[in-house]
Amino acid sequence: MFSGNTFKNIRVYWLAFVAYWGIILFGYDTGIAGGVVSQSYFETSFGLVNANGSINKSKDTEVSSNVVSVLQAGAFFGALGSAPISAWLGRKLTLIGFTIIFVIGAILTTVAGGSRGIAYIYGGRVVSGFGIGGISAVAPAYVSECSPKNVRGRITGCFQVMVAIGVMISYFINLGVGLHMAGSPNVWRIPFGFQLVPAGIMCLGLFTVKESPRWLASKGYVAEGIANLAFLRREPHDSDEVRREFAEIEAAIREEQEARKGLGLKEAFLGKGNFVRFVIAFVIFFLQQWSGQNSVGYYAPQIFTSIGYSGTTNSLLASGIYGIVKVIATTLFVFFFVESLGRKASLFISAMGMGTTFFIIGAILKTHPVATPQPGQSAPPPPPSSKGMAAMLYIYVCFYSMGWGPLPWVYVSDIFPTRTRHYGLAIASASQWLWNFVVAKVTPTLEADLGFKLFMMFATINIGGMAVFSLLLPETKGRSLEEMDIIFGAVSAESREAFIERALDHKEITSQRSIDKQI
Repeated sequence: MFSGNTFKNIRVYWLAFVAYWGIILFGYDTGIAGGVVSQSYFETSFGLVNANGSINKSKDTEVSSNVVSVLQAGAFFGALGSAPISAWLGRKLTLIGFTIIFVIGAILTTVAGGSRGIAYIYGGRVVSGFGIGGISAVAPAYVSECSPKNVRGRITGCFQVMVAIGVMISYFINLGVGLHMAGSPNVWRIPFGFQLVPAGIMCLGLFTVKESPRWLASKGYVAEGIANLAFLRREPHDSDEVRREFAEIEAAIREEQEARKGLGLKEAFLGKGNFVRFVIAFVIFFLQQWSGQNSVGYYAPQIFTSIGYSGTTNSLLASGIYGIVKVIATTLFVFFFVESLGRKASLFISAMGMGTTFFIIGAILKTHPVATPQPGQSAPPPPPSSKGMAAMLYIYVCFYSMGWGPLPWVYVSDIFPTRTRHYGLAIASASQWLWNFVVAKVTPTLEADLGFKLFMMFATINIGGMAVFSLLLPETKGRSLEEMDIIFGAVSAESREAFIERALDHKEITSQRSIDKQI
């Protein structure tokens, strides 16, 4: 795992660590809302309880799905808006701006309660979602553009590790407030207020990192781009490694500019070799969102209740264990296997494993229906069949974490050229948040109406859709970002090499003089 190259790239790891604090927010917000709305004090405070003390099921389902899903609605627009903003301001300043927007939303959700009703939570979640959507689109592009190809998969895969850590933290914070503060507004104020911690760390940390060399090169800031690349690679600015890598970057940008002078949005999306990449970016996240993970992740307490873990403590504790398993599995895969198995094999094995475990859960739930305790009765211990289903969910998230969790972000970050990468990541992130919103909105209804058929539905999508799609994707492991145009047929290998040689021959003297003036 660790070698001389690990410490050689320590500045890139630091940049990823800083940028991905915002992704902890991504994971945290995906896990926190389902636990908050399941707390009895929240249901009482926001009018979800009937006069006789029973839960108003229809209203509870509506509010639960709204609180969870409005975040995704805001994130959809944040992801789309991030493309022109990051192209204009750069990756670093754009991330700072979206983090500040997120903080405003987090404050609104935290102060809700009393005279400030559920509308504050809805409004705050939309604003926070806008910030999260922008962060989720820009951060992978920023990290990918700054990472060397030999560790790019591992570094960009840290995105999903941070997501998993955020989800795990949210489950245990919900468990903690449920056990010790269940009778106060802290059941939502502490979980929502905690968002300000990673947001503050990220905002401050961004002032310690450099702008993307690829973005600087695309804007013509050659000297600064070379200086930043040399800093990230811990090499002299005139080293062969830095010169060659920057020449590749410039060659890719120059050939795009020469081939696409007067380029509009239509040609950017439909130009040679581009359309298929945008289709992949959209479809891969459509399938990821319908894999079942977000239904379990957003509504973990409710899902574990549906398989027999009744009672707040049982369901929240089972959810917390699920979060721990997800963090461990994701970390092991990202740091040990992402660059050895390859993208296609990992995605295929992941999809088959997820589908198999969901089929098993559906079959057990069909043959061993869960008995619901009557109001006022204490929650019974989970029966053996429920423990078996929980074990399958833990195995499921291991398969998810070795493929369809981290790799869609890695793959989409891989395949786009510099000029259209911010559009590609924006489309991918918008697709992710669009289907995220749909899944979050319909899951409570599906869980109530379908029962065991919900798991069968997800199993069919895993094997019939995701496994087949995995086999159709080109392999990108170990290929540079600039080689993706060759893989997708936008340019021939011979033409690319000619551009590189011209860049080395004709830009070397100009770049050196420009650097000498600044040093």
